Amino acid sequence: MLETLGLDAEAEAVYRRMLAEPQAGVAALAAGLGLAEERVRGGLDRLSALALVQPSDREGIGFRAVGPEAAMELLLARQQAELAAQQLRVEASRAAAAQLIAECSALRPTAAGPGAEQLSGPAEIRERLAELADAARLEVATFAPGGAHTEEDLRASRRPNAALLERGVRMRTVYLDSVRNHRPTLEHVTWLHRSGGQVRTVPALPVRMILFDRELAVLPIDTEDARAGAVVLRGAGTVAALYALFEGVWEGAVPIGEGPAPGADGMSPQELTVLKLLALGHTDETIAKRLGVSPRTARRLAATLMERLDARSRFEAGVHAVQDGWLPATR
Repeated sequence: MLETLGLDAEAEAVYRRMLAEPQAGVAALAAGLGLAEERVRGGLDRLSALALVQPSDREGIGFRAVGPEAAMELLLARQQAELAAQQLRVEASRAAAAQLIAECSALRPTAAGPGAEQLSGPAEIRERLAELADAARLEVATFAPGGAHTEEDLRASRRPNAALLERGVRMRTVYLDSVRNHRPTLEHVTWLHRSGGQVRTVPALPVRMILFDRELAVLPIDTEDARAGAVVLRGAGTVAALYALFEGVWEGAVPIGEGPAPGADGMSPQELTVLKLLALGHTDETIAKRLGVSPRTARRLAATLMERLDARSRFEAGVHAVQDGWLPATR
């Protein structure tokens, strides 16, 4: 009955018998259930691992069953933690899948035929992006990770962005929350918003990419150095999958005219993202890159959260966050 909550039938039978006969020892439980004492002890071990039995101070009985209400809360909390961990793995896999698509297409562009085009170096990338933007008819959707952008890059992007908007092309861009703290970048995204572009921010982005008219996508070959090279993808299935990734992130992003709202426990979206990355085992350096902040800021955020959670390790911080309700089981 409780197998969906992680409790097997035999352990459940032992637990129910303990509730019915709280004074019974192993021998009495075994006799009442018609099981060998060894199997009853195995059931008790599994119940103990789930925290459904606790030490007892009654003479002759070394354990007692936790009440059914508390037991169900424990089982549900454990299941929620497992679901949350799975959700974190799914979110990490989205980014890995997008990057794998880019890397594989770059490694075998000729094998992909007309479905992939490889670009080398920043000059070739800029030139091809300009051509694609000029040809865009409906929409340009962009993930722009990396945090603060240089003023030179921001100035260079204004003219083509303005031209797109003047032609009635819809522009949707997702930046990192950290750009809100960098004045030149914030001024640019504010200008883009006022000019008719739709701009939102999130704590972290899975990959840098630009999508044109739901027909093609441009991704970097190397996430560590987006200027080194890129790949243009046209496969319908691939582009559809990347658009699904974009839409999922866009839906949860915060419009630039609004501020990221803290949760009920006072935790900001950025802190929640740090918790997720800690639970996945990321280092301070990789967290800093994902958030677009300095390694020093990432270390401070991680240390503060671990202190609040009374955690001795990053994985323990993630477990405590789920148990305390800071990490939800679903998005």
